[in-house]
Amino acid sequence: MRNRAADPSVCSCVLPLFYELARAIANDRDIHEIMSVAVKVIIDNLPDTKSVVLSVIDGKTGSVFIENSWGLSDEERARGVYRLGEGITGRVAQSGESVIIRRIADEPEFLNRTRSRSDQDRGKLAFICVPIKIGYEVLGTLSIDLTSREDSLLVEDREMLTIIATMLAQSVLLYRARSVENSELRAENRRLHDELAELHRPENIVGNSRPMKNLYSLIGKVAGTRAPVLLLGESGTGKELVASALHYASPREGGPFVRLNCAAIPESLAESELFGYEKGAFTGADKRRAGRFEEADGGTIFLDEVGELSLPVQAKLLRALQEGEFERVGGSETLRVDVRVIAATNRDIAARAREGAFREDLYYRLAVFPIQLPPLRERSSDILLLADYFVEKYAKKLGSSVRRISTPAIDALMAYHWPGNVRELENVIERAIILSDDGVIHAYHLPPSLQSPESSGTKYRGSLEERLAAVEIELIVDALKASRGNMAEAARSLGISERVMALRVKSCGIDFRLFRPKIGA
Repeated sequence: MRNRAADPSVCSCVLPLFYELARAIANDRDIHEIMSVAVKVIIDNLPDTKSVVLSVIDGKTGSVFIENSWGLSDEERARGVYRLGEGITGRVAQSGESVIIRRIADEPEFLNRTRSRSDQDRGKLAFICVPIKIGYEVLGTLSIDLTSREDSLLVEDREMLTIIATMLAQSVLLYRARSVENSELRAENRRLHDELAELHRPENIVGNSRPMKNLYSLIGKVAGTRAPVLLLGESGTGKELVASALHYASPREGGPFVRLNCAAIPESLAESELFGYEKGAFTGADKRRAGRFEEADGGTIFLDEVGELSLPVQAKLLRALQEGEFERVGGSETLRVDVRVIAATNRDIAARAREGAFREDLYYRLAVFPIQLPPLRERSSDILLLADYFVEKYAKKLGSSVRRISTPAIDALMAYHWPGNVRELENVIERAIILSDDGVIHAYHLPPSLQSPESSGTKYRGSLEERLAAVEIELIVDALKASRGNMAEAARSLGISERVMALRVKSCGIDFRLFRPKIGA
C-alpha cells in the first residue's frame, strides 16, 4: 500500500469522499445515512476491509451495543453487546484509547461476540478499534476487520479511522440525545396508553343490574373479533364508554382509538374529516391532511351519531367498510387501511333505512353486531352504585370533603325518571358536590327537577301525618347509618334522649341492628 500522506493521487481520491462525509454531517443527516458515507470512505481507501462497525455506549445502562454496521447480518449485529471494559470493544469504550490487533487469532481478549469470523478467518484478519469521543467523553467506538498486514500500514489505517471517528462524534452525540428523548416519549406514550386501557376496561363500567350483565356478556363475545358493532341507545347511556371498552378489550388495543362525532361536523366537511384531503382540494386546503380513517389504521374508529351523515358520505363510508380503501378529497391515490368500525346512534336507524333517509346496505354492514344500551330507568338498581362512584370521582377532582348522600337525597335520586340517563346523573352529582358545605349531599342540593313531585313524576300521595311520619323515618335511618347502629350516638345527633330514640325506633318499626357493621366485614 502506498503512503497516503506522500501520494497526491491518494489525496485527490480521498478528499471528495471526506467532503461528502462532512456535508452529510453538516446537513444533520440521519446517523444511518452518515454511516453509509463513512463506510464508502473506508472501503474505497481500505479495499481489504471485511466489516465496519459503529458501536454506541448506552448512557443509562453503560452497555456498548452495535448501532450500525456493514458486513454483518442482523443476527450478528444483535449479538454485539459488551460491558465497559469487556473484550477489545469494551476496553476501547472504557479507556478512550485505540487498539490495533494484527492477527485476531493471537489475541485472547478478542471475544468474537458477534460470531461473524470463522476460525479460519481469525488467522487472517486484523482488527482496529478507535474511540468516538468529544473532549474526554467517550460516546462509542468505530472498528473494522481487514486483511492482516504490516504494523506500519495498520498504523496508517488507524489514523484514517480516527479522523473519521472524530468527524462522526457530533452526529453520534445528537443520535444518543434523540434516542434518549425518543425512549422517554415511547415510555410516556406506553404509560398513558396503559392508563387509558385500565380506565376503559369493561370491568370499569359501573353497574350490576341484569341489563348491564347482559351488556358485559355481549362485549366479551364481540370484543376479540373484527366485526363492526352498532351501539344503539338513548343519549347519555354510555355508548362512547362501551366503544372504548370494546377497543381496549380487543387485539387492537395497542393501536389508535379514534373518535368522531358525526353530528358535530358540517355536512360539507364530513367527507374530508373522514378521509382527509390533498393540498389545493378546496379553498383553505394549504397542505395535505390525513383523515380519521388514516389515523385509525391498525386500530378502531368510533363513529358517534352515524345516522347524521348525508347519503353521499354514507356511500363512501360503505366502500371504506367493505373494501378497506378510499381516496382523499381532491386526490386520485387509493389508500388502504385496516380499521375496525364501531358506530353509534340514538335514533331509530332501522326505520330511517326503511324510509330511505339512511342507506340500507350501510345499515346492514354496520349492524353486523348491534348492541342495545339500557336506559338508566331500566337499571334502577345501579343508580346508587353510579351515584357513589360519581361522588368519589368528583370529590377527588374538586377537592371536596363530600363522602355520602343523605337518605332523602337517595330517595329523590331513586324516584326520578332520568331522561338524560347516566350523563344526567353525573352532572347532578357534580353540581351537588359543589353546593354541599358539610360533607353530605342533601335533597336540597339536587336540581329543582328532582325536588318537585310534579316535574319529576313522583307526586306524593298521602295525608300530612303520613308524610311527617315518612320524614321522621328518613331522619332516624340517616342518623343510625351515620352512627353505624349506635342508638346513643344517633339520639345525640338528633337532639333527643335515648329513651325517646328507643320509642321512635320501635314505633317506626326500624331495626337498628341492621345498621351495625357485620362481624368480619
